[in-house]
Amino acid sequence: MKVLISDYPNVLASRDLSIEVDALKAYNKNLEVEIYPYQNKREFLEKVSHMNGLITAFLKLDRSFFQNDLQLTCVAVNATGYDTIDLAAAKKKNIQVVPLVNYCTEDVADHTIALLLSLNRKLKAYIQLIDHQKIWRYKEVGTMHRLSEQTLAIVGCGKIGQAVAKRAQAFGLSIIGYDPYKSTEELAKLQIKKVSFSEIQEQADVVCNHVATTSENQYLFDRPFFQRLKKQPLFLNLGRGANVDHAALLEALDQGWVRGAGLDVLASENPDLEKEPLVNRENVIITPHASFYSEESMRTLQLQSVENLIKHLEAI
Repeated sequence: MKVLISDYPNVLASRDLSIEVDALKAYNKNLEVEIYPYQNKREFLEKVSHMNGLITAFLKLDRSFFQNDLQLTCVAVNATGYDTIDLAAAKKKNIQVVPLVNYCTEDVADHTIALLLSLNRKLKAYIQLIDHQKIWRYKEVGTMHRLSEQTLAIVGCGKIGQAVAKRAQAFGLSIIGYDPYKSTEELAKLQIKKVSFSEIQEQADVVCNHVATTSENQYLFDRPFFQRLKKQPLFLNLGRGANVDHAALLEALDQGWVRGAGLDVLASENPDLEKEPLVNRENVIITPHASFYSEESMRTLQLQSVENLIKHLEAI
């Protein structure tokens, strides 16, 4: 059997791949494992077409990919989402797609709160004033309000959204939530008031996104959403870049429809930061899809991906 570990070069370079390789070899010392930092579609297809298993997170496996002559039986996704994969096309080819479950919930929740606190307390603006302008005046950054007077709207109240709510409640925030898959009673037990999308636009001082990307919620946060916001909230995206119309977000920042943004994802997984218009804004904090990261979550990510793949290979 053969397994390919492949992703964008910067993704693979960010972790010790010997962990996956050693775990796979421990399962079967005769297993052939190859690592391929993605360069182009042609090379990738040449590599993957002879493989029984694939471990990846961000490579796009669309309908045209699955129309190739493949020996694949399983794609182990080392991420919680799989919006880059055409699941229907994979199913037609009898290729199982297995994402991770609950490997970084607390890390993403912590990161969300860190962005919220940093933006609400305008830390980036203070850093700019002190480090670059040598200005020592607290009111120079403008008005500021305490969190206990604010309402946090969580869009997507799954495990991560719930963990965010628990942390936010410790700061005295009122919590409302939008999630069509959760009942009013379920959310009430978590001290989250279930609301409609339009109620978020009316009530939120902070909006944070924790939904995956589906055909229903692509560009969920579009120009009409931002334009109808009543309280100039902070906007936090810890979900997927495709949930947000980034041109609309730029306009929202320029027009003051939102007072700041904390973004762990952008429109692209490999953005050109030299040309990214969201960079170098005093009221925008961007992190490189890093909310999942801790040494503990990375090890879980790597070993759980291998475990998911091995379970499938053992079953065939």
